[in-house]
Amino acid sequence: MIKVAVTGCAGNMGSMIIRTVTAQDNMEVVMGIEMPNTPLEGKNLGSQIGLDDLDVSIIGSQKLEEELLRVKPDVLVDFTIAKAAVETVKTCAKCGVNVVVGTTGLSDEQLDVMHKAIKDNNIKAVISPNMATGVNVFFEIVGQVAQILGNEYDVEIIEAHHHNKQDAPSGTAKRTAEIVADKLDLSYNENACCGREGMVGKRPKDEIGIHAVRGGDIVGDHTVMFAGDGERIEITHRASTRQAFVNGVIRAINYQATSQDKPVADMFDVLGLDI
Repeated sequence: MIKVAVTGCAGNMGSMIIRTVTAQDNMEVVMGIEMPNTPLEGKNLGSQIGLDDLDVSIIGSQKLEEELLRVKPDVLVDFTIAKAAVETVKTCAKCGVNVVVGTTGLSDEQLDVMHKAIKDNNIKAVISPNMATGVNVFFEIVGQVAQILGNEYDVEIIEAHHHNKQDAPSGTAKRTAEIVADKLDLSYNENACCGREGMVGKRPKDEIGIHAVRGGDIVGDHTVMFAGDGERIEITHRASTRQAFVNGVIRAINYQATSQDKPVADMFDVLGLDI
């Protein structure tokens, strides 16, 4: 059995991950972690999320290191916020626990810190801005279209998420722009334009536009528009429920347990895609 720990265990995403993990024949949830000094500390995790047969107590993250050493999970799954995820990964690395990270909004500097901790402590990690299988196929298709069309088409990326999402643009939109930039021999840092306002002038030829929409309970929509003279191509992925991301987490856990051969993998590796 693969022993799984989950951060943000009482939240929407964490509880969905836990319910799906417990439904697998080869996995079990052995730890549930919430924010430091959470009022839920010590309470039964199963009772909190409607799984009466799950006998696991919730811990506050201030006790993460000691509990990892005591319980010894095989993998910890993190879908929280960037700052917390970095500290969680560092603690897991110190304790020899592998990680699957779907947290978004991570800066390059934060990713560098995580990668160093993972490699220095010889653990394995799957880190991806979007765990959904369909999104990663979307990445593959967008890359192929960008390569075929070349620089003659203007590229605009539109993403939409619920009103509680804290980072913009989404990690998925940013990754999409990075893939397009790579295929067109451009640079994300130099060519991406996140939104426009005022008298911005004529659109630069090699600009990659990114636009963020926030509202309601939108789970996650991403569209890439390749606009040319007299025609345009639009490629869209829409997530209707968070279960799409959870299913990817399950694939990532199984990949890590059976196939992962490098310290830091992503969902392209999990799905066998070659972006």
